Amino acid sequence: MSARGVAKTEVYSFGQAYRYWLLGLAAVAFFCGAVANARSSVPAGTGGASVGSSLGTPYNGDEKTREDAAKPGNLVGTILDQSGSVAVGAVVRLTTDDKSFSQEVVSGDNGQFSFPNVPPGRFSLSVNSAGFGNKTCSGELQPGQTYLVPAIVLSIATVVTDVRVAVDPVEVATEEVQEQEHQRVLGFIPNFFVTYHADAPPLTTKLKYQLAWKSATDPVTIVGTAFLAGMQQAGDQYSEFGQGAQGYGKRFGTAYADVVAATFLSGAVFPSLLKQDPRYFYKGSGSTRSRIGRAVSNSFICKGDNGRWQINYSNIGGSFGGAAISSTYYPTKNQASVILSNGFIRMGESSLAGIFQEFVARKLTKQAKRQAQADPTGGAIGAK
Repeated sequence: MSARGVAKTEVYSFGQAYRYWLLGLAAVAFFCGAVANARSSVPAGTGGASVGSSLGTPYNGDEKTREDAAKPGNLVGTILDQSGSVAVGAVVRLTTDDKSFSQEVVSGDNGQFSFPNVPPGRFSLSVNSAGFGNKTCSGELQPGQTYLVPAIVLSIATVVTDVRVAVDPVEVATEEVQEQEHQRVLGFIPNFFVTYHADAPPLTTKLKYQLAWKSATDPVTIVGTAFLAGMQQAGDQYSEFGQGAQGYGKRFGTAYADVVAATFLSGAVFPSLLKQDPRYFYKGSGSTRSRIGRAVSNSFICKGDNGRWQINYSNIGGSFGGAAISSTYYPTKNQASVILSNGFIRMGESSLAGIFQEFVARKLTKQAKRQAQADPTGGAIGAK
């Protein structure tokens, strides 16, 4: 080969090498650029994943942890009775503590129950079955766990029997009237129209007339009326009646007619018509002022058969009605004036009788003392 040819060949070889060298540089530059782009496309927090990993789906460990923590589980259990036999048809209710899940199932033929897909966390079970008492239990379900509930044993329901003994108020009232008919001040003076039981049941019409008859026909009442007639004759009161046996008879007859009329009108007739209790309800407790108030108001305040305090129309009607009747057989010229004066006098007598009952009579009443020994409270607790 000539020198010219050699030179030409060397030039050609140099040019070829130069081109290959440029191509190599370009390839290296392209490769470096690809690597840089791949690194920039990796999301933050991947901890510097390799280039190869950028070509697929990045791995996120926190997400997988959360998925595992929320994975539901299952609950399985058995319901038994006290004998150990399976309880079929028991209603089992599951509730999570956060109330986000609630479900109800019925135990099967083998007494078992199950709850699938239950959120993990604390839960409570309540079991109810006819003839048995309710049963509850609780626990905590782990993510993805199949929780075996310990056998739930039901107890036979306790039967509570409410026995109410109804006492016939008429029988109680009859027994109290029988007690009252033995109440006597100093052992001999009738004290029938007072009760020492604050919760005394109302009197029937029959019992009201029975008390009135017992009081009006009592020997002490008759003797007392006879003594009053003697005092009137000794003072020549109602001189129109005269003296002697005839005058005394008139005075005794009119005085006893007053007693009978007042007793029956105020103690039986009006109380039966107006449904009111003719008795004095002994207070016995509280301040002296309150007891005086109870006593004085006796003439115009009474207890109704409904147990409520009300205006004593029975005593008011009986006082003025008795005065009107007595005016027909007492010698007088101004009947209207006599009726009013006698009516108010009898109202005042009712108040005085109340004070006597509240502060004196009980201490001197033999039957009341026996009641107090049997019942230390004496039935005296209570107020208007």
